[in-house]
Amino acid sequence: QVQLVESGGGLVQPGGSLRLSCAASGSPFSIYAMGWYRQAPGKQRELVAAITSGGLPNYADSVKGRFTISRDNAKNMVYLRMNRLKPEDTAVYYCNADLNWSKVIIMGGDYWGQGTQVTVSS
Repeated sequence: QVQLVESGGGLVQPGGSLRLSCAASGSPFSIYAMGWYRQAPGKQRELVAAITSGGLPNYADSVKGRFTISRDNAKNMVYLRMNRLKPEDTAVYYCNADLNWSKVIIMGGDYWGQGTQVTVSS
């Protein structure tokens, strides 16, 4: 098993930036594919970004060019840098992990964090 804990959410103005962090524990981290999902009220959960165990990223079209996913295997951490935030980015953001890359990018892997709220508003 792997446990995931997100942090870094908060209130930010449109055009601002936030960095989300996900701390993993309980299992070896470096072999897991990781992802960030988000869910807004009344909306379906959607993939924001994912990164392979080797550090190769994938992004939703809606955030491409604005968000950057990265990982630090030595620290068991994955990050999501969010720039030029828009009100439509408002959601609860969840860290996700699985040994299977396809599961992470298609529907979400087996392991989830508790979520962290990101609110983009003036």
